[in-house]
Amino acid sequence: MTPLPRCAGSVRAVLMSLLVALVSTAALVTSAGPARADTLICEQYGSTTIQGRYVVQNNRWGTGAAQCVNATATGFELTRADGSVPTNGAPKSYPSVFNGCHYTNCSPGTRLPMRVNEISTAPSSISYGYVDNAVYNASYDIWLDPTPRTDGVSRTEIMIWFNRVGPVNPIGSKSATATVAGRTWEVWSGNNGANDVISFVAPSAIASWSFDVMDFVDQAVARGLAQESWYVTSVQAGFEPWENGAGLKVGSFSSTVNGGGSGPGDPGTPAACRVTYAAHAWPGGFTADVTVTNASTTPVDGWKVAFGLPAGQSVTHAWNAVIAPSAGTVTATNTSSNARIAANGSQSFGFQGTYSGTFAEPAQFSLNGTACAVA
Repeated sequence: MTPLPRCAGSVRAVLMSLLVALVSTAALVTSAGPARADTLICEQYGSTTIQGRYVVQNNRWGTGAAQCVNATATGFELTRADGSVPTNGAPKSYPSVFNGCHYTNCSPGTRLPMRVNEISTAPSSISYGYVDNAVYNASYDIWLDPTPRTDGVSRTEIMIWFNRVGPVNPIGSKSATATVAGRTWEVWSGNNGANDVISFVAPSAIASWSFDVMDFVDQAVARGLAQESWYVTSVQAGFEPWENGAGLKVGSFSSTVNGGGSGPGDPGTPAACRVTYAAHAWPGGFTADVTVTNASTTPVDGWKVAFGLPAGQSVTHAWNAVIAPSAGTVTATNTSSNARIAANGSQSFGFQGTYSGTFAEPAQFSLNGTACAVA
């Protein structure tokens, strides 16, 4: 055995000291828990998963300028948003986080697409971080389609504008104001050439909010832009920037879809229904009494009667039901005391309204999405 040179013993001692130091450092890191590195996405349609259940996407579709998002543990930040596009046209992009399916990219474990009438509640929560040196909106999008599609553009887009900065407006024109989920909104409606769009615009910026997505879905159904038999395909939260946008943040995002709705063929969805509409009109005003009969052998627990008011008519007061909106395609929803319609039984409600021009009566009614015969 060849003796070890004296200098080698010193090297061995140094190496042992380094090894002890490395082991101690590793122990400290382990005790502190593993760190999660943020993920920077600069690819045009690049994406990543956060919280094990949502997808963050760069989604730079309207410009060739550079854009990057930094996906965090709970949301994302727009770290680069070069260039600008005209404010009277489409935005540069829609960096966002979503639950559901977007062009075949589906979030892990999602329950979407799901039929509207199979969803009992869809609670969601969002917090935003805003900047001033940009033109943009902060938008929460809900997509609906007659089919459970996971690719392409769905038929109807609901946009909830939490904030807008600069001279930008939603697609279409302002058609009304409405109270939804306890807040007042401007309602805009139109079509972008690919799908119908209904937008609910907050009169002032909302930094964070928890709400039920289905409150807005119900509004789309009531206005004839969707049906109970359609599917919610995805819910998305992010920003549409026109100019700049670096620093915009989604601090946190959550979305849950709970089943237990009536569903096709389940109790609460009648096979047939009949409506009697009795109106009394005078110059400029009228009252109407509506009786809806469940002509099936299954009771209805919770009812919504949708019908279109003729042009020029508006509801001013209702009894035995809550009617929204006040004009156009409206929906009468039961109160807590008359939610059940027994098999072959009926419930009645009424309202008072105003009209201009020639008085006319609605031609079509539906009960929980099922068309009714009109007596």
